[in-house]
This record gives sequence, structure tokens and C-alpha cells, in this order.
Amino acid sequence: MQVSPVEVQKALKDIDYPVHKKELIKHAKKHDASDKVIEVLEELPDKEYSNAADVSKEFQGK
Repeated sequence: MQVSPVEVQKALKDIDYPVHKKELIKHAKKHDASDKVIEVLEELPDKEYSNAADVSKEFQGK
């Protein structure tokens, strides 16, 4: 399953960092992210993310 960084960042648009993984998922769902994007976010390590680059770094290659 390929999800582009652009898709993920669109789903996380206007989120206030730092945020924990569960907040990323909640924000993406609220903004009608695709199921693929939600799945990728659910696979991320359970930690706090400082910025969009931090999130992108974690899902590269998924």
C-alpha cells in the first residue's frame, strides 16, 4: 500500500504540533482522510510528533 507524504500532510493540515499519535489519527478522521492514510497513521510508532517532517520521516517506505 503506497500513501504519499502529500496525502498524509493534507490530512494533517492545520494540526497544532506537538501532538501524540492518537491526536494525528483523530485529526485525520475529522478531515475525511482516506482509509489508506488512517492505516498508515495507525502504524506509526506510539509517540509525540514535533512537526510535519517528524511524521513524514516515520512513514517513509510504507
